[in-house]
Amino acid sequence: MQNLKNIFVGFLVSFIGSLPLGYLNIVGYEVFQQSGLYTAILYLLGVISIECIVIYLTLIFANQLMNNKKLIRFIEGFSVLFMFLLAFIFYSSSNQNTSESSVLEKYIDYSPCVVGIILSSLNFIQIPFWTGWNLYLLNSKFIEISKSRKYFYIIGTLMGTFFGMLALILSLNYLTNQTDFLAKYLMKVIIPLVFVGLGLFQAFSFYKKYLKR
Repeated sequence: MQNLKNIFVGFLVSFIGSLPLGYLNIVGYEVFQQSGLYTAILYLLGVISIECIVIYLTLIFANQLMNNKKLIRFIEGFSVLFMFLLAFIFYSSSNQNTSESSVLEKYIDYSPCVVGIILSSLNFIQIPFWTGWNLYLLNSKFIEISKSRKYFYIIGTLMGTFFGMLALILSLNYLTNQTDFLAKYLMKVIIPLVFVGLGLFQAFSFYKKYLKR
């Protein structure tokens, strides 16, 4: 029964956490648009392969990571800059001439699984995300990780990420096919603005947490 609970809790947290628009989801959407469902699935498998390592390590070393304030501060500060960088990359690539290949089109020339591994490795914000969640779930007794039970929790989280990202990718594809406005402005305007908004929100949170006296 505890193993099923670990799977359910892991799935729920990861599924909800994977739904907000992020660069991994946007690249996945681009992969799906250009190469189809099978290629998008390979990309997602690459993404969750790195997440598997991150979740396992943050599960085992959660307390030590939370106590390393300098590391958490660096990761959170870097994520602010990374959001603005992503906004610039998506905006500039979407406004190139059609004869020029965008940044994402260059990525798609490589193995989609490798692309997923590389981009997921750059998603540093998942370290404090999973560290905080794992500590909360452990301290609240929502999960139990003795012996092999930790692996059932990890399986649940990976399933949640996979199906959450896939659901968002398919939803974006459906909406852009149904709405001319989204098809025209999603990558050119909406996605860059989302990243700018996320960057401003994270910058404000960083200021309140570390700089405000």
